[in-house]
Amino acid sequence: MFGIRYAKASPTTYLIQYRNGHPVREGTGLAFFYFAPTASLVSIPMESVDAPFMFREVSADFQEVTVQGQISYRVADPKLLASLMNFSLKTNGAEYVSEDPGKLPQRVVNAVQVQLRSALQGQKLQDLLRESDGMVHAVQDGLRQADGLPSLGLELVSLAILAIKPTPETARALEATIREQILKDADDALYRRRNAAIEQERAIKENELNTEIAVETKKRQIRETQMDADRAVLEKRQQFLAQEMQGKITQERENETLTELRAGNAKREAEAKAYGLNALVNAVSHVDPRVLQALALGSASPGAIIASAFQELAQNANKIGELNISPDLLQQLTQSNAKKAKD
Repeated sequence: MFGIRYAKASPTTYLIQYRNGHPVREGTGLAFFYFAPTASLVSIPMESVDAPFMFREVSADFQEVTVQGQISYRVADPKLLASLMNFSLKTNGAEYVSEDPGKLPQRVVNAVQVQLRSALQGQKLQDLLRESDGMVHAVQDGLRQADGLPSLGLELVSLAILAIKPTPETARALEATIREQILKDADDALYRRRNAAIEQERAIKENELNTEIAVETKKRQIRETQMDADRAVLEKRQQFLAQEMQGKITQERENETLTELRAGNAKREAEAKAYGLNALVNAVSHVDPRVLQALALGSASPGAIIASAFQELAQNANKIGELNISPDLLQQLTQSNAKKAKD
């Protein structure tokens, strides 16, 4: 009554009271009485707002796409927003004077469309369908620029791209292309598997051949080692035989030298004996043989003396008429001859 009103704002509502065109009270969660004929109230909601959107745009390769998503924003500078749009309340304090509060989400969506169109013009359709994160980051960066949401006093909370769809004709063409690519990839995979199997089989055969080569090489090394050992044994044996032969040669040479020495000594001894005998012969050459015989018989045995006597008789046999030999003499000669035969 009498124009006195009571205003109460929630903690998420920024309330500004103007009197005579000047703000006298502002803040969130305010509660106060005011005189309606001289006061005006501005109510700005501070909670985050979700605004869905769906656009039809053209990609860099001139393909029409439909982009569907949602943006969440909140008021960061209520005084700036109040200076740009009319958030004044009616005298009943429950309704807005203008339709500006309802137009704010559309203005935000329009800002999103501007940034989204700029991002779409730099990407082809297939790139958009494969990867949309780059486009989301580009739109977010554009909205956070000074001429974006901050110019309205707003702050970006989140941005989500829910779907990017081409036209049905383009989708079918892409499906056919992708199907062909999938079939080609399957054929390539089969070809690669076959090649891999062939390469694996070749590698196995190479390993087997390398193993056989290694075994043969090892066998050859063993044979060479055995041959080297046999050669070393043969060389040792040859060295031993050569040393033995050299020893025999040396011994034969020594024997030859010894034989030559013995022959020389024997020759010299024979020459000495011959010289002595020659001297003896020369000495007795003028002596009567009978004298020499008598000298020789002086030291001879009885048998030799008897033999010499018989020899003398034989020489003078023509002068002897009759020779008588006694039995004792004959027995003595016989016993002497038998004794010599036994010896």
